[in-house]
Amino acid sequence: MMIRITASCLVVLLMLSGLESAAAQSMGSTYTSTAPKDCRLVGKPSELDGSTTRVCPGKDGLMVLIAEDDLREVVSVGRSRKAAAEEPAAKVWFAPFNSSENTVEWRAAGTKPFAIIQRWHVADGTDPDKQGRPNTKAMLVVTRLPPGPVCHVAYVDAIANPNANELARKAADDFARGFTCGKDEVKVIGTRGRAVELATMH
Repeated sequence: MMIRITASCLVVLLMLSGLESAAAQSMGSTYTSTAPKDCRLVGKPSELDGSTTRVCPGKDGLMVLIAEDDLREVVSVGRSRKAAAEEPAAKVWFAPFNSSENTVEWRAAGTKPFAIIQRWHVADGTDPDKQGRPNTKAMLVVTRLPPGPVCHVAYVDAIANPNANELARKAADDFARGFTCGKDEVKVIGTRGRAVELATMH
């Protein structure tokens, strides 16, 4: 009897292990573009400050909103432009001049995306180039997706961490779905470099 129970337990454990393995294997990335040519411009660029807003197709019925004002960007995600504009991510501005790259990495479990990862460039006013313009420092931003609010979850300095992409993906997989916007503090993953310092200064 005891042998039979032990064997049954072993079968259950193996099944659970297989399910966990399948779940882990189902994690993956796909990519979309936020290049202006792949997006729709909302209204006309402001003649006063050149501010623009564009909406770009994403994954699973989601769209990416990119608003640029005074050489600073915000990126948000939602089912509609209005929904994306009301998310916490649409209200987070980095103090220095900044911009996001045109590639969005979507982390998904199966076909359901739960986070995006983007490379950002943050201007460093203490490091001018030969023309006197600030050089930029790169970092990766992990942003959680619905259900629930859309907000920044983690920052990974791309220069201080040679394996920044892997760190960002692990942060997305580990933290995004359980992250509480407005309560949990954005996590700095890996070595804290100049880009993260610039992004978190107030």
